[in-house]
Amino acid sequence: MALAAQGFGNRPRGRATIEHLTATIANLGVLQIDSVNVFERSHYMPLFSRLGMYDTAVLDEMLLVPHAPATHFEYWGHEAAFLPVDSWPLWQWKMHAARERHARPGAWLAEHRALADTLVARLHADGPATFSQLEGVREKRRGSWWEWSDVKLALEYLFEDGTITAIGRTNFQRIYAPVADVIPHRLLDASVPETDARRTLMRDAVRALGVGTLTDVADYYRFKTAPARVAVDELVSSGDVVEVAVVGWTKNGKPVNGYMLPTATIPPKAPAVSTVLSPFDPITWNRERASRMFGFDYRIEIYTPAHKRVYGYYSLPILMNDALVGRIDLKADRKTKTLIVRSAHWEPKRPANAVERLAQTLRDAAAWRGLERIVVEDWGDAAAELRRVFG
Repeated sequence: MALAAQGFGNRPRGRATIEHLTATIANLGVLQIDSVNVFERSHYMPLFSRLGMYDTAVLDEMLLVPHAPATHFEYWGHEAAFLPVDSWPLWQWKMHAARERHARPGAWLAEHRALADTLVARLHADGPATFSQLEGVREKRRGSWWEWSDVKLALEYLFEDGTITAIGRTNFQRIYAPVADVIPHRLLDASVPETDARRTLMRDAVRALGVGTLTDVADYYRFKTAPARVAVDELVSSGDVVEVAVVGWTKNGKPVNGYMLPTATIPPKAPAVSTVLSPFDPITWNRERASRMFGFDYRIEIYTPAHKRVYGYYSLPILMNDALVGRIDLKADRKTKTLIVRSAHWEPKRPANAVERLAQTLRDAAAWRGLERIVVEDWGDAAAELRRVFG
């Protein structure tokens, strides 16, 4: 159910089109962003995992090139994420709450209102711009690398409270624009009360998950448990969501129920899929859920010292049918057009033809990114088998 709800098993016969990309993002509801670019940035990966090879330039045109009116925008949907623009009204309550905090006496933005107003006026007069373009000559930093300038802080606060939004990126910097200039007015004028917006988002989380615990549902759009519980209870009372028992779902020895849509059905079989996932794919971004559903204990080790890593720097989960069967650490060497398998490890259970399927997935991944060679380094039992395939 979870995999079908997430769009697996519906790969198009030919190369995915802009319609496929748009529909997939709408189905996910949220496309998480991450800056790591060892193999490929995170927001490209969920679409490859579901649709196969597609032209990333088409996605760039959709998400990274500014449009007015915007078709997608960036906000804190599940961490930093791209969202379909039609969901804008469902987030205005969160923006209004931030605006109220920022207006309180003593708040940083309240004390720097002149700077904030100047930045908004410049964006309105001159058009969308990045932080670097707005700041000009970089201010001398006050301390560590992470200490932002006043311009950066103002932009972050204005972004949080919905005064400005990000309608693209260049060199991975957000491209900011005043909301009134780029978000369709029909959406800006659509007032959705907070309680209604929360219910709508929680129902959409249930739909996107297929079936999930209250914690799963709350985490999808990063709600706190208490307001998520209120919204889900109201959805159950109205019949928009049903509560179900799921065999094996327990916490502290007690059963934990799940939630699903009343119209959802259990597919007769698992989708025939063989792919790799981003660490920030909805299938794996909630590590507790991945462990409960797939028996897959997962973390990325980018902050683990190299000599203490068990699986690799940025290992990607390997999905085959309805199982996470391993993890693989990939690096794209773009200068030599080589896909490097830095490590690959199997889980205890996998299909008999797992190595052949993984090899084909790697060929597809290399072709998708324009890489001409595959080199497998010697780390992990799956790597040993892949070396026999690729030499």
